[in-house]
Amino acid sequence: MKILFVYPSWTGDYGIIAHFARRAGIYPPLNLALLAAICEREGYEAEIIDGEAEGLHIDKLVERSLLTNPDIIAVTGMSPFYHKTVEFVNKLKKKANIPALIGGQHFTIVKEEAFDDCFDFGIVGEAEYALPQFLEKWKNGKDYTKLQGLVYRDKNNNICENGTAEAFNETLDNLPLPARHLLPMDKYRMGTLHGRLPFSSIQTIRGCPWKCIFCASDQLSTTKIRMRTPKSTVDEMEHVVNTYGIKHFILVDDVLTLYKDHIFGICDEITGRNLQITFEGSTRANLINQEIAEKLKNAGLIRLSFGLESADEEIRKTMNKKVPLRYYTRANKILDDLGVECLNSVMLGLPGESRKTIYKTLDFLKNDKHIKQANFAIAVPYPGTKFHEYAINEEHGMKIIDKDFSKYRRYGNAVTNVGDLSAQDLIDLQNEGFVRIYSAMWRWKPMFAKHGILGGVLTLMRVFKLIIKKYFLKQTPFRIHPGVP
Repeated sequence: MKILFVYPSWTGDYGIIAHFARRAGIYPPLNLALLAAICEREGYEAEIIDGEAEGLHIDKLVERSLLTNPDIIAVTGMSPFYHKTVEFVNKLKKKANIPALIGGQHFTIVKEEAFDDCFDFGIVGEAEYALPQFLEKWKNGKDYTKLQGLVYRDKNNNICENGTAEAFNETLDNLPLPARHLLPMDKYRMGTLHGRLPFSSIQTIRGCPWKCIFCASDQLSTTKIRMRTPKSTVDEMEHVVNTYGIKHFILVDDVLTLYKDHIFGICDEITGRNLQITFEGSTRANLINQEIAEKLKNAGLIRLSFGLESADEEIRKTMNKKVPLRYYTRANKILDDLGVECLNSVMLGLPGESRKTIYKTLDFLKNDKHIKQANFAIAVPYPGTKFHEYAINEEHGMKIIDKDFSKYRRYGNAVTNVGDLSAQDLIDLQNEGFVRIYSAMWRWKPMFAKHGILGGVLTLMRVFKLIIKKYFLKQTPFRIHPGVP
């Protein structure tokens, strides 16, 4: 039996911003590659089509999928791109009635509401156990209606749900290596200060113990921590180096330095094998000090990201972000002094936000020369989060103005008003934020390295446009209230 995993292209909805998204790095669908490997281990034939990496529009993706002649197709989709998955499966079904199974975070949270008519089956929760169990029963004509976590339609077309799938409760070492041999590994490249590098993602820890309001930790059980041994982690790195010639990795752990012994063990394995790789990841600023930074640097760290989100302490309290700002200042300096690129990410439009708080955040970033890159996302109240609950209940000045998930995008679009700021104000402030930060010449090198010549030119054009409007045409470039710098 053959199962086809499909990941539809999503950057097409972003217009010119798609350039920046693709240059930043199109990640391999590690989740699908892992499930494909589990299926292969169980004796099934598996195939993956990454429509994003291969630049396949929906019609071409349908054509490619049909050529594989699968017995069943498995798809997933994040909230803002879920409509792409639905569109793909609907078009596929018009050509051939291939059973379709849906899973992933959005479906796990929204459940029946997201179980569109085109889907035959769904899995709520983690699928490492549930998927092979379902395939075994479905293939052999056995009763699958009691399978934990399965969503299906009965003979009367009624939707039936069986709760949440059993979570994977073993060490991550017991999972097979993701089926990278089914992915177009030559398509995954990422812009860095060392050039545009072929890369692969890898996970060493699954979960995060904290509960920020923009994370659906309760519904996705992400506070449960599972990990793999340092040896297993670096065995996988070495396999990727030897098999694909890839020497750059992004460690997709939520908190890379969550456990000092764990990350030090990984560093020791890398240096002990003289692996000569580079890597990057993200962590909390209070979990970086001189000792840890030097250890990571010596093992190959070239970039580390922090979720700053906001420089306003009251907003940070509301969002349950408990890391004091002084740790960001310290961590950024430590890394920059070591030659490690620092990236700080912020969100505009958080509960309680105002122009004053946004400018406070922008000033923090603008004035810290140790921050080489900054990411400005518009805060989105994704379903299942405390943030979504605030917006639905209109707490902390929040109000949702659009419930269409396809518009829940972080760039060039906003679906909430907050306080006196309209959704359009947030879009304007996002544009201004990018201009303010990247008008600093010391950030031009990392900008060009990450986004390429075209991306750099597009950013600089925005900078020059703002300068011309403000200083030569004497226009206020955005709707800035009097008295706000």
